[in-house]
Amino acid sequence: MNKEYTDTVQELAGAWRLVSSEFRTSGGGVIYPLGEDALGQVLFTESGYMSGQLMRRDRIGFASGDQSSGSPEEIKAALEGYVSYYGPFELDLEQQKLITHVEGSMFPNWVGIDQERFFELSGDQLILKTTPFAFGDEEFVGVLVWERK
Repeated sequence: MNKEYTDTVQELAGAWRLVSSEFRTSGGGVIYPLGEDALGQVLFTESGYMSGQLMRRDRIGFASGDQSSGSPEEIKAALEGYVSYYGPFELDLEQQKLITHVEGSMFPNWVGIDQERFFELSGDQLILKTTPFAFGDEEFVGVLVWERK
């Protein structure tokens, strides 16, 4: 690894608090899939691992108080209101990409694949952006803004 790579990983290492989570549309709109006041934390280690969690602030607890006894509606709402994954990561400094090799995820389809995000790192702010993706007639880009804890 070169010095620039090592320095960037060291700068990235630590705990980050979610400031905002949104999808920007090609038509200029903004959508908040986890609400405008979503909560989240992402951790990066100097040894090259990450773990990230995001959630809706307004998630409703299960009536039974027992995680294994939720109704189908409660389980669906809990799953739709939470995103998490973890695994080793690497950086592509030329393309300004952060690539996570997903080992575990709340969404089973992500396990064993790579999640790529464009990154902008400046002091105590980290911005992660998805590659554009189509949904219906529009194109979307997910944008997460983080601040160092």
